[in-house]
Amino acid sequence: MKRILFVCIGNTCRSSMAEALFRHSLLEAGLAGEYHASSAGTSAFPGMPASHNAIQALEALGIDLSRHSSSTIDNDIVDKADLILTMTASHKKSLLRFRPDIAGKTYTLAEYIGAEDSGDIEDPFGGDLEIYMNCRDKINRYIEALINKLKEKGEC
Repeated sequence: MKRILFVCIGNTCRSSMAEALFRHSLLEAGLAGEYHASSAGTSAFPGMPASHNAIQALEALGIDLSRHSSSTIDNDIVDKADLILTMTASHKKSLLRFRPDIAGKTYTLAEYIGAEDSGDIEDPFGGDLEIYMNCRDKINRYIEALINKLKEKGEC
């Protein structure tokens, strides 16, 4: 089973939404047994719940994020991941400063899928529900492209 790690700063908004959207999409695509999703933050406080607006944004799609508990990037999480997908280029740079040896498996989500639009997924933290829903929709478009890429490749 391939392990995919989604990364942002606090692991309460973007990366947690990406993880949940990816898991949901895996089920719909019949790939649930082939990939394991997790998420973590470069500066996360462990054990924090997902933000209220992130929970609501996913709830609107029938996805439950209420049980999410944040994790901090550490060597164990990084070593277990087959593919690390960050929400922004600065997250990627931060990880590669921490662990330059993971460059071959670390990409921004947009970079990995070959997105033509603006690659960084901006932090919705502190924004209203509409901002979170816009963030969710961008992540979801990228996740759909990721699922398609994984299907085409048959691997990470």
